[in-house]
Amino acid sequence: MREAQSPKPKPPSHTGHRERLRRRFDEAGPGALADYELLELVLFNAIPRVDVKPLAKALIERFGDYAGVISAPRARLSEAGLKDRAVTELKIVEATATRLAQNSVIERPVLSSWSALMAYCKARMGRLEHEEFHLLFLDRKNRLIAEEAQGRGTVDHVPVYPREVVKRALELNASAVILVHNHPSGDPTPSRADIEMTKQIVDVAKPLGIAVHDHIIIGRELDASFRALGLM
Repeated sequence: MREAQSPKPKPPSHTGHRERLRRRFDEAGPGALADYELLELVLFNAIPRVDVKPLAKALIERFGDYAGVISAPRARLSEAGLKDRAVTELKIVEATATRLAQNSVIERPVLSSWSALMAYCKARMGRLEHEEFHLLFLDRKNRLIAEEAQGRGTVDHVPVYPREVVKRALELNASAVILVHNHPSGDPTPSRADIEMTKQIVDVAKPLGIAVHDHIIIGRELDASFRALGLM
């Protein structure tokens, strides 16, 4: 007499949810998914056997939106309960987004692809929690040849040395530079110190034949151009 076979155990409920979410992504595209659902897809590989929906929703609540989670500092993501593997997964996504934006502007005339340049700057600096000052170095055809962080500061200040800016431009044989820094407060309005520092860099660069095309301040949502504001 055959022994009765016990029924096969059902897969965890979150397994079916994962497959349904992946299928919806494939069929309807990322625009059909909420921020927390897109975040779930990223977390699936890093956290394989747990329902990550509550975690994804909590992270969106804490950091504001999908971009806020992806760009959050490692320490803050760890504080939110993520293990190293999950944090690394998010940082890979952030690096990929930044690299894609960078590839759309590198070695191209930036003055004729300004929207791509701004998209890159926002991806690079828009979510930072401290101020950073970056330099975009251009050749004689205004193609971007290098982008470098010149200084890192606090939440509302970063030290900048005009002679170091010009020195680096000469080392790279750059004909022009664009200054970029962020305001973590979100308000891109230039401060008096920003205006004075820009003037100092222009004054040092001009006699050496290096043009300063613009100074851009990146906020969370908005940005400001010194040239557009008539400040240079």
